[in-house]
Amino acid sequence: MTSARAVSLVAKREFVTKVRTRSFLIGTAVIIAVLAGYVVLQSVLFDDQQRSVVGFSGQATQLADPLQEKARAFGIDVETRDVTTMSGAEQQVRDGSLDALVTGAPPELKMIVKGSGDEVLTTALNDVLRQQVLVAQLAETGKTPQQVAESLADVNVAVTALEPVDPQRGQRLAIGLIVAALLYYSLLVYGTMVAQGVVEEKSSRVVEILLATVRPWQLLLGKVIGLGAVGLLQLLVISTVGLGLSSAFDVIDVGALGGTALLTGVLWYLLGFFLYATVFAAAASLVSRQEELQSVLTPISMTIIVAFVAGINLMIGSPSGTTVTVLSLLPPFAPILMPGRMALGVAPAWQVLLAVALALAAIAAITWLGGKVYANAVLRTGARVKLREALKI
Repeated sequence: MTSARAVSLVAKREFVTKVRTRSFLIGTAVIIAVLAGYVVLQSVLFDDQQRSVVGFSGQATQLADPLQEKARAFGIDVETRDVTTMSGAEQQVRDGSLDALVTGAPPELKMIVKGSGDEVLTTALNDVLRQQVLVAQLAETGKTPQQVAESLADVNVAVTALEPVDPQRGQRLAIGLIVAALLYYSLLVYGTMVAQGVVEEKSSRVVEILLATVRPWQLLLGKVIGLGAVGLLQLLVISTVGLGLSSAFDVIDVGALGGTALLTGVLWYLLGFFLYATVFAAAASLVSRQEELQSVLTPISMTIIVAFVAGINLMIGSPSGTTVTVLSLLPPFAPILMPGRMALGVAPAWQVLLAVALALAAIAAITWLGGKVYANAVLRTGARVKLREALKI
């Protein structure tokens, strides 16, 4: 039997066995149901009342109360704050503590925002400003209503954007977080499934029968490919249904972002699964019972969990920051962080290529090392095999 034939037989056995199980079908249905509920909830929340925090400086503070009243008429809740220093206030706008900063005195009022700002808030402030100017000019003598109306025509708030605006940033962030969550689930669940399969075959002595026909590396590679295909199938089904629901409820512009996100997710799933599944299988070969499995899998699982938790927080806060950039290039973290940064559009091509190259190099090294551990430890039963012994030729 050729090596390709042996690997394909093992992979087919693993794929068919897992796809036919009730746990796979029920698990996929549950995830789709949860995703559908999330999409519906997002579409409903679009109608909820908005809330903005606005800072006022200098003479602009007299507009705080009128703005709150006007904003209520537009269906938004405005919280006002008095600020003392412009530099500190602008920093609050940058870090999101303030949605807008209003300075100056009517009629030359200025509003500073981080990006494009809230259009409803800007409209409300323009109305308040026009009312203030109208009151001031009507108090003057010699003014007719027509002259007042003409003087109000060009009165608007001058909006200064501190950073370039990405009109699709919210959608990109949502897609990045969803992709990261799906990859986290797939890597953790199917990596653990590979490990459980190794221990099950080892404890039941089935592996001894299998190794009489195929070589250890063929068995390991076939198991990884077969279960990886199961995870990929589930990922594609969930992603396709999710994109369809998002398009139906107008939550995400699927035509512009969805297809790219799906391809990115598939790429990094394949890289991440081959990276982690081999480690899971090699670690599982060190023990002979399911009760001992968790002790060897915890360090691997914690790496994936830390990558996911850190990725969620860093992508929301600063997706282009130094910390998340460096971590997204490293193989243990890249499968979770890089697809999210790619969805946000903050990962340059050279960073993506470097992360892929490092991931491929790590896969080659770990596959060689994991194959050696698996081959030396999978036939040993009884006490847990020490890693140092398993690495011996």
